Amino acid sequence: MAMRMFKLIYVLYQIRLLSLVAMFRLASAIYASGTNLMALLQFAARTYGDKIALADEQETLTYSQLFAQSKQLSAHLEKEYRLTGGKRVGFLCKNHASLVKAVYAVSFTGADIYLMNAEMSKDQLQGILARKDFHLVVYDDELSALLEQTTYMNAKLPSYHPTSSAINNLPITSDSEKQKQRRTSSGKLVLLTGGTTGKAKEAAHQPSLFNYLNPFSAFLTRLQILNKHTAYIATPIYHGYGVAVLLLFCALGKKVVIQRGFDAERACRLIREHQVDIVTVVPLMVHKMLKTNADDLKSLSCIASGGAELNPKLVQETQSQLGEVLYNLYGTSEAGLNIIAVPQDLTYSAHTIGRKINGVQLKVMDDQKVEAPIGSVGQICIRNNWSMRNKASAWIETGDLGYRDEKGYYFLRGRVDSMIVSAGENVFPFEVEQILLTHPFIEDAAVLGIADELFGQRLKAWIQLVPGTEMTKDELLDWLRVRLARFQLPKEISFVEHLPYTPLGKLDKKALI
Repeated sequence: MAMRMFKLIYVLYQIRLLSLVAMFRLASAIYASGTNLMALLQFAARTYGDKIALADEQETLTYSQLFAQSKQLSAHLEKEYRLTGGKRVGFLCKNHASLVKAVYAVSFTGADIYLMNAEMSKDQLQGILARKDFHLVVYDDELSALLEQTTYMNAKLPSYHPTSSAINNLPITSDSEKQKQRRTSSGKLVLLTGGTTGKAKEAAHQPSLFNYLNPFSAFLTRLQILNKHTAYIATPIYHGYGVAVLLLFCALGKKVVIQRGFDAERACRLIREHQVDIVTVVPLMVHKMLKTNADDLKSLSCIASGGAELNPKLVQETQSQLGEVLYNLYGTSEAGLNIIAVPQDLTYSAHTIGRKINGVQLKVMDDQKVEAPIGSVGQICIRNNWSMRNKASAWIETGDLGYRDEKGYYFLRGRVDSMIVSAGENVFPFEVEQILLTHPFIEDAAVLGIADELFGQRLKAWIQLVPGTEMTKDELLDWLRVRLARFQLPKEISFVEHLPYTPLGKLDKKALI
């Protein structure tokens, strides 16, 4: 306990909370609101006041305004929808101010928060609604048709609407109504993970200051967050990465810029206009912004990339055009943030995901559930204090293959279910993809296993060429033969105009089959 308290004091000192005034504000916010996200926002409002907290396409809010409107919304939700601890609220929203206000407001009621993928299919949404039986769904108006196609019959509240009842035009709550709200403990924050098809997995997190000290401290120090002023969250808030950065920057009194969806041209313009110095992205976003207008990105001192593997060619291109500003973050919705590569790590190797952060126990396990030796590939398994709490085992199997080198750097080798056995040899499609991406004529590549009568399985490669270049299958195979083992060579090669990506920026290999 003494060590945990020392760590808490150290982190509070780092973010300049360790003063009598600041500590009093934090304690009084918790006393007034309870242990929930609203206490964090109340502290921020009292500490940072008229500093800009949030800016989207429709409004710009100071910390005082964001707190006041979130608290009024919370009173409305408690009165009209009877939200209390134990009830469940689903969110089907893209990035905007109404979503942020509602997340804080629902937390103040004590209800559980479920963040759903706004790009999901009708069948996936129907499955979630049937299993969770939400008491209320907060949704974007453009998704109303999707919601109406389901059997959901409980309360619904639009995030925005020009005339009807919605978060953006709810009546202001009277003082007498506001006084009726009680102190509460925050409910669960549940991330419904997975793609846009199939059954979503649940990653439930119970907020705890002590549990999150290590990732909080690592994010602060390794990314030098205290020196930043304005963040652009380009990744969806319904993804764990987006909501974590939103809450962190609230505690630090930083300005956060968001937009409903990612568009490279608008993103570049936002970064230039707001002089953004840190942006949260997936690699595909970085690629698109560099191609659109690299000059607009000159204010960036930190590009925090996560959610998908970094292309080593993209690492080199970013360093060439913007300098050492690219960071690679490895985490999962279930296990949270666990590994960080700073720019110097990516100079050591453009392929690395970095070194683990304090508080993480990490094992690379082989097929026999035995820890693999250094340099050998196995499944990455993680245990920490901030992982999801709806798992029977404390160790989380990430489903990612990887290895650790002798210097403590970690490297990915694809997914467990992507490895194939070809004529008795274990073959990792990810390794072949990484080699292909080093070819100067190849813009993007995907590799998958296919059935083969003679070898059991072989590889097939889908290749997207750099515009204006040409290459034949035989030319590519000749280039690969000196770089790959014979059993790694693709049996089939298909040249395509574009490779498919999910709305979260991950290569959608299912769409290739």
